[in-house]
Amino acid sequence: MPESVFRGLFDSQTAAVIPVSDFLLCMGVSLILGLILAFTYMYRTRSSKSFVVTLALLPAVVCVVIMLVNGNVGTGVAVAGAFSLVRFRSVPGTAREICSLFLATVSGLIAGMGYLGFAALFTMVMCAVFLLYQLLELGSGRNREAWKMLTIIIPEDLDYTEIFSDILQDYTSSHSLVCVKTTNMGSLFRLTYEVVLKDTGKEKEMIDKLRCRNGNLEISLSRQETLAAEL
Repeated sequence: MPESVFRGLFDSQTAAVIPVSDFLLCMGVSLILGLILAFTYMYRTRSSKSFVVTLALLPAVVCVVIMLVNGNVGTGVAVAGAFSLVRFRSVPGTAREICSLFLATVSGLIAGMGYLGFAALFTMVMCAVFLLYQLLELGSGRNREAWKMLTIIIPEDLDYTEIFSDILQDYTSSHSLVCVKTTNMGSLFRLTYEVVLKDTGKEKEMIDKLRCRNGNLEISLSRQETLAAEL
């Protein structure tokens, strides 16, 4: 690959003013890289339209900021980084979203410095690694479907400490009571367990046995949310 591809457009010490053609070239490449990042992020990922559009435009915004501060990386990163993280002051963001924003910021920063070849190479490599990790389902766990959140409503006069232990031992490989809460003006208790099922095909059988213990009150079994979804 020719070394000229990775030479900075603004490496010359005599370039006091950025030509319009170079400005448009850097901004155009940044927009293309932003689209690549946006489409990569949408692969097997639930995303809002506003976040995807922001991810597609962010490299171009950072690129322009870096060019206008005359390549001062410290000033450019401070301004662009503040803009990119404003969203998470009011709306909780996942680790994947934050990482995607940083990738877009770095792509725009490299392009803004004039190293278009390195910007494209960085984006392609990171997108390929992102897709590879998605296909390998890295960190998802093989038994993720067996992790459940079990909620049981019981009368106030029922001792909940050991009432369900034998049933949970039969149908779960592990269980833990994580929350006890009163409801219905104190006449009922809501018990919340984190459980790992031995066999997901026996959910109904387990629920039927629990219903016989809690007087046929409400029971819910849902997917267990993990800290990975938060950060």
